[in-house]
Amino acid sequence: MTTAGRFAESKIYTGLADLPHFNPDEDVEPLHPAVAALRAEIAGADAVLICTPEYAGGLPGSFKNLLDWTVGGGEVYGKPVAWINAASVAAPTGAADAHDSLRKVLTYAGARIVDEACARIPVPRHAVAEGEVTDPDLRGRIAVAVRRLLEGAKA
Repeated sequence: MTTAGRFAESKIYTGLADLPHFNPDEDVEPLHPAVAALRAEIAGADAVLICTPEYAGGLPGSFKNLLDWTVGGGEVYGKPVAWINAASVAAPTGAADAHDSLRKVLTYAGARIVDEACARIPVPRHAVAEGEVTDPDLRGRIAVAVRRLLEGAKA
């Protein structure tokens, strides 16, 4: 997410499936192209907003793999970061375990967590159409989190 004046431009990272399995022995130049692209996206952002579900009491394995690739590069160090977890209303912990996992990894990586922007927003399936949240109340809650992240990025 980058800011320009009063406006924010967001970019959705779509390269998750292209990342190789993390291996610290391979975290050397030349980096795998997908890892280099991920790190470049993070380095170029003014702030990072993470949206991930909780799976089996934690982060999905593929997303944890992405986070592991961010630790060695240092691009997230000092960067304002927040997360929204769109857990199902039926999730027993409301995604608390995913939030705890994110906090642990991102703190270890030196990210500047904007707590006011981190949110658990239960999103039922019927409130999503074609990959977008359609419920105005839920969209409003998401907008509040994004606004708080942008304010935190300026602080």
